[in-house]
Amino acid sequence: MDSKYGHEHRSTHFGDNFSSLDQVATALREAGLESSNLILGIDFTKSNEWSGRYSFGRKSLHAIGDTPNPYEQAISIIGRTLSPLDEDELIPCFGFGDASTHDQSVFSFYSDHRYCHGFEEALARYREIVPHLKLSGPTSFAPIIEAAIDIVARSNGLYHVLVIIADGQVTRSPELPPGRFSPQEQATINSIVAASQYPLSIIFVGVGDGPWDAMKQFDDNIPHRAFDNFQFVNFTKIMSENTDTSKKETAFALAALMEIPLQYRATQSISHVKEAVTGPRIRPLPPPPGVTGHTSLDKSIPDSSPQTQETASGK
Repeated sequence: MDSKYGHEHRSTHFGDNFSSLDQVATALREAGLESSNLILGIDFTKSNEWSGRYSFGRKSLHAIGDTPNPYEQAISIIGRTLSPLDEDELIPCFGFGDASTHDQSVFSFYSDHRYCHGFEEALARYREIVPHLKLSGPTSFAPIIEAAIDIVARSNGLYHVLVIIADGQVTRSPELPPGRFSPQEQATINSIVAASQYPLSIIFVGVGDGPWDAMKQFDDNIPHRAFDNFQFVNFTKIMSENTDTSKKETAFALAALMEIPLQYRATQSISHVKEAVTGPRIRPLPPPPGVTGHTSLDKSIPDSSPQTQETASGK
């Protein structure tokens, strides 16, 4: 474990604190959180091709058709439940794990790196991008977390929520002995620790068949953090419950939000690291070749330049 961040104590685990969305909303208000800024990261690693064997009828989790795939379902529910926290509705959206980024970078949903205007545009843009992607790997969540840290560092301390939707665990060789981390695991752990120095919560939404053992470990057991900044939500398990759709969607929203109030309160008492003069941690790539630069929703955005959007939103 990299201890260069200087936090030798184990971060306080907040636990699952609420049983209804009303309780979460009340706690958010009591914590002083009137708004936040959302960031979206989508996993395009090759395991998506087979991780829907049991949960999505043997289809790729990114299959585009008449029935929404698990990523579309998760984005849609998140849009209806978490977007009220995002007043300007400008959402930085990134992909990772494809043949252009592997485990080293992320790509922006737009070539000019502008943000999506609401989750409807994020969903529409996702559907445009998917047919042009070559899924790849290895799997590391470090690049998307580093990209989110860069956004927060440029925002003058505004609180952000990074939502990562992914199909599985960080790449690990079966030959590795217990207690040893793969390069991708170590990079992901280091990024989660580094992110705890910023007003940034990370919600990891697991889609597909899993397994999810390592993500549960990330959720509960990473030491050296300034606060417990990581929440794992098993989307597949929640949405497979034998109850009506609205109850399942509420349960998912509750699972995603329940740690936000205490996480936000914790960010108010930490001394945030100033961004180094060396510049950003990661430079997002443009979308893969073949992806067009516009959607039918572009006209709803007055100015699509990333500089103008960051100035207006504080991101």
